[in-house]
Amino acid sequence: MRRFKAYDLDQENTTLAHYKALSVTHLSVMKPDRTIDQKQFDRLMIDVLESPESLSGMNYAIDTGANTFSPLLAYLIANHAFDAIRDAGKTPIIHSIIGGGDVLRDTAEGFGDVAEASRAPAVESGDVDLVVWENEHFGPLIIGEKHISETKTYKGFAGRVKANIVLRARSSDTFGDDIRKMNTARLTLNEVLEGNTFNAMEKSRIKRVYGDVFQQLNAVAW
Repeated sequence: MRRFKAYDLDQENTTLAHYKALSVTHLSVMKPDRTIDQKQFDRLMIDVLESPESLSGMNYAIDTGANTFSPLLAYLIANHAFDAIRDAGKTPIIHSIIGGGDVLRDTAEGFGDVAEASRAPAVESGDVDLVVWENEHFGPLIIGEKHISETKTYKGFAGRVKANIVLRARSSDTFGDDIRKMNTARLTLNEVLEGNTFNAMEKSRIKRVYGDVFQQLNAVAW
C-alpha cells in the first residue's frame, strides 16, 4: 500500500481536513487582512522535503482550494519549488479538474493556464506532468461538437497529460444521492463499507463508483 500524507490549504472550505480517517494537516496561510502569506508555504515545502517521512517513499497530496491555488502556483514557480522537489528525488504532478456543462469553458481555460504556467523554462528542470479529471456530473465535456481532448488548447498540452480520469455521469437519484450522503458525512470508502450507516445497495453503488476510478488510476504508470 502506498504511504500517504495530505494537506488542506483551502482557507474557506476545509473539506479535506474534515475527513478524520485521513489525518489531514490544515495549514493556515491567510493573513488577517485576507491576503496570502506566501512565506507560510515554506512550512509545506519543509515538511515535504525534510521530514523523516519524506525519506520513506511517502506520497503527498495537497488540496489548495480556489482561494490559494494561484498564490501557491506563483510561489512554486518563483521559488523553484518544482525543481527542489525533483532534486529531492520526488515527482511533482498537478491534478486539474475539467467539469462539463456550464463550467466547461471556465475549467478548460483554467487547465490551460495551469499547464502553461508549469512548463519550461518557468520550471527549469522541465515541464510538470498533469493528471486531468474529467467530471461529467454537470454534463458532457463537449465544446461545439468536439470533446475537450480534441480542442486546440488541450492538444497543446496533451503530451504532458499522464492520465485522464473520468468521473462518469450517473443517476442523481441513486448513485448521486449515495455519494452526496457519503461526502456530507466526510467518510472514506473503507468507513462506508465497514460501517452501518449505508445499506447494502448504497454500499454496492458507492463501491462501483470508486472501483471505476481506482481501475483507471491503477492503469497509470506512476
